[in-house]
Amino acid sequence: MSAHVSVLLQECLEGLRVREDGSYVDATLGRGGHSSEILKRCPNGHLYAFDRDQEAILQSRERLAAIGSNFTCIHSRFSLMKEELAQRGVTRVDGILMDLGVSSPQFDEASRGFSYRFDAPLDMRMDQSQPLDAWTVVNTYPYEDLCRVLFAYGEESFAKAIARGIERRRQQHSIDTTFELVDVIREALPARVLNKKGHPAKKSFQAIRIEVNSELQELQEALAQALELLAVGGRLCVISFHSLEDRIVKEAFARAGKPRKVDKRLPVLEEEQLNYRLITRKPITANAEELESNNRSHSAKLRIIEKVREPLWQKQD
Repeated sequence: MSAHVSVLLQECLEGLRVREDGSYVDATLGRGGHSSEILKRCPNGHLYAFDRDQEAILQSRERLAAIGSNFTCIHSRFSLMKEELAQRGVTRVDGILMDLGVSSPQFDEASRGFSYRFDAPLDMRMDQSQPLDAWTVVNTYPYEDLCRVLFAYGEESFAKAIARGIERRRQQHSIDTTFELVDVIREALPARVLNKKGHPAKKSFQAIRIEVNSELQELQEALAQALELLAVGGRLCVISFHSLEDRIVKEAFARAGKPRKVDKRLPVLEEEQLNYRLITRKPITANAEELESNNRSHSAKLRIIEKVREPLWQKQD
């Protein structure tokens, strides 16, 4: 199993500007790489760490406890961030970090069924207590829904052919494992695609995983809540790993941190006051050293936004 290395760690810490007495949220705890470094820098503050994966919390709690006791691990989806923090009396924080997608340990643990590199039951659940898993998607979704998932979430050009292949195979018997699904995908794709560099099942596996975990819907909800939760001067740092995620982050940040386009022929009644400031106009990517040492960093993009004033509708009593 490969060691987990936190992506863009130094860039995130610089982006968050962690204060000794600040309160911070790691919305995607994983194996605690980012969280442990944040915790070291806020000995008089507090860290709230979220993860849907109970295993991640169990493993990371010990790592964090070796640094300090000023942290709280929360087993929850990050789309419930605002509600979970409110239950703990927290309505504003000084910084929030999101490291999106599947963590390296989840990919490397064959039994979780995230990877096409290992033969395992079709699972792909980040939260193993939820009912929907990859087996259910592959074996029960009608053709139209399979096409939608593969095309929308995997940007798979051969979504229809793969969906037809899944339909044919499951008429014979259920598709139970990752390798069985890989076989179906290979059979559905033309030779010119199979001969290309890269694994032929990559897009389909990404698509099914996103569907199982409602990743894009979760992200949209979490971003809205995170922007609201920031105190004035607080920053939100988001690392994405594929174009669908990055587009959602880019658009959410643009809505918050860029002035609206107006017809220049119309009179301007008053200058629009923005409540957020884009720290990154273009995403930060890994440097040459990190690219060499950490394969996961190749597709990583970090975007940062700062709250500069409290919106009128958000002002607290």
